[in-house]
Amino acid sequence: MIYLRSLVFNLAFYTFLFLLMLFALPIFLLPWKWVWWVPTTWARTSLWLLRVLVGIKFELRGIENKPKDGVLIASKHQSSWETFVLLFVAERPAYLAKKELFLIPFFGWYLSRFRQISINRSQGTSALKAMIPQAKAAIKDGRDVIIFPEGTRRAPGDPPSYKFGVTALYRILKVPVLPIALNAGVFWPRRTFLRYPGTIVMEILPPIEPGLKDDVFKKVLIERIETASNRLHEEAKAELKANGYNR
Repeated sequence: MIYLRSLVFNLAFYTFLFLLMLFALPIFLLPWKWVWWVPTTWARTSLWLLRVLVGIKFELRGIENKPKDGVLIASKHQSSWETFVLLFVAERPAYLAKKELFLIPFFGWYLSRFRQISINRSQGTSALKAMIPQAKAAIKDGRDVIIFPEGTRRAPGDPPSYKFGVTALYRILKVPVLPIALNAGVFWPRRTFLRYPGTIVMEILPPIEPGLKDDVFKKVLIERIETASNRLHEEAKAELKANGYNR
């Protein structure tokens, strides 16, 4: 049954996304601040599809830790799930996204329309210099900047691999960093179409104020995100086992 439900969900998920992008093309004629209903509609519908078709629910903890002004959000990255659920946390977010995503027809057009930040990973430190002005502009406009500090999806329980980019942005932007832990990879694992029933938890942790030295900031960030994510991972494994799945 899990195979069939997962297949039906994936078909519905990607079909809806394509139809939404097709239907919403007229927004390219409107001011960009008026059209944020498009990604939020995608996010809300995706969560509904997950709940109805697969049995995956969503719990958000620690929303009281979110500052009102623009911040740098540093989130654990385990699946595609958090890419749209962060829309419920961030204010008109600017994601740091790899350049290749901007080249995808329709999807890449929308990334550009919503002023997301392109990163050319092959350029190394030059890529960091190129994205700084865009990140500064987003913060100045009251938006939240979202970065996945490890750069790519990591399976739950994998050893942390945090890149230098988040530290550099912390030092340059001089705004609080909001760490986010989650356990999405247990129920929406990477590199497979299977989706397992249960409750995905996203936990917003206390912000890290600007002014720390680079090495101290990185240590605090990793400790907060990894400690909370490991705790949520154990919660998820227990629920998954209770639902009759051993992974």
